[in-house]
Amino acid sequence: MNESIFILKGNLIYSKSAKELEVCENSYLVCEDGVVRGIYKTLPFEYGGYPVEDYGDRLIIPGLVDLHVHAPQYSFRGLGMDMELLEWLETNTFPEESKFCDMEYARKAYGIFVENLKKSATTRACIFATIHRQATLLLMDMLEEAGLDTMVGKVNMDRNSPDYLREASAEESAAETVEWIKDVLHKKYKHTKPILTPRFTPSCTDELMEKLKMIQMRYSLPLQSHLSENPGEISWVKELCPWSEFYGDAYDKFGLFGADCPTVMAHCVYSDDREIARMKENGVFVAHCPESNMNIASGVAPVRKFLDEGVHVGMGSDVAGGSTESIFTAMAHAIQASKLRWRLQDESLKPLTVEEAFFMATKGGGEFFGKVGSFEPGYELDAVVLDDTRLKHPQDLDVKKRLERMIYFSDDREICAKYVAGVQIL
Repeated sequence: MNESIFILKGNLIYSKSAKELEVCENSYLVCEDGVVRGIYKTLPFEYGGYPVEDYGDRLIIPGLVDLHVHAPQYSFRGLGMDMELLEWLETNTFPEESKFCDMEYARKAYGIFVENLKKSATTRACIFATIHRQATLLLMDMLEEAGLDTMVGKVNMDRNSPDYLREASAEESAAETVEWIKDVLHKKYKHTKPILTPRFTPSCTDELMEKLKMIQMRYSLPLQSHLSENPGEISWVKELCPWSEFYGDAYDKFGLFGADCPTVMAHCVYSDDREIARMKENGVFVAHCPESNMNIASGVAPVRKFLDEGVHVGMGSDVAGGSTESIFTAMAHAIQASKLRWRLQDESLKPLTVEEAFFMATKGGGEFFGKVGSFEPGYELDAVVLDDTRLKHPQDLDVKKRLERMIYFSDDREICAKYVAGVQIL
């Protein structure tokens, strides 16, 4: 008997596309070597005798993917939400991130973040740390132990940030990044990978961007950053990089905007047609962070346009711009924000549907990690088992409606099991 095979049974729900939810009630999901082999209403004879975890009437969905979250900002969630981006960074973010030079503080703060992320429905995440190499490694150690599959970045910043949180030079920033990568490779993590993380163009000199591209080519790393979040930020980039055609072009000139450098850019609230076309051409992923965009008064991204144009889009919690690590909450906010954009700003872009929000939170964002975010054969098995009996209702609801209510009402009390790459971690 093949010991790498196990079977889950329950009400299976996953996305085939942004428009279509597949619902398989009371069905079997077969996993072998961490990969989905198939879904069956009646279990084939060949799988007889293999262990079956029967979850009864519970819902089983692909694990949720957070394409953009700041681990060191977790401590000030829900604070300073009356400020815009640049003021918010100076007042809240930079002072807090400076504390991570203290390893004891980092251990305490990151411990809270990792504990809560593990209890959530998130199975994969792209995570910003800080400029501090040792604290970033500590965060990666904790995430590896938790069993989550993540990409974590040591942040690069060599200009336009406070003295206490600015690397001395492009050369020092690049050297620290290389040492950090070597440390990561030495540790041989199974689930935790490095990702290059220039904070955003205003905090990184051209010299640093050139050095990061050399590092990217040497180690074949992906990259994460911010893009077109706020009008003031965009104007600032134009002043700093007058040679750029648009904000995204300031990354692309250094080869750090998709193509041969897998890239996820957070926000894209004000991406124009040129920027959207370049993102599509280069295969750049958008991390849509609706709550953060509302909280710090950035606006609402044209997600409908991204989807219609064929741009890759996933969801981001963007803690602490967002108040919670819950990607269910991010889905609800994405739908609500799209309605406001449609009603108040652009009636040509119809609001998002539940199907589209769920797709972005699973398969859409999961594609950045490979074949992730679906129960189709060949996909890595990330799964979350949900028990919605606490969310009482006077009627018998179908599976899709039960899922929709989970998006709006659920929290970690509904999560009764969680699997990452075929391994149960909760």
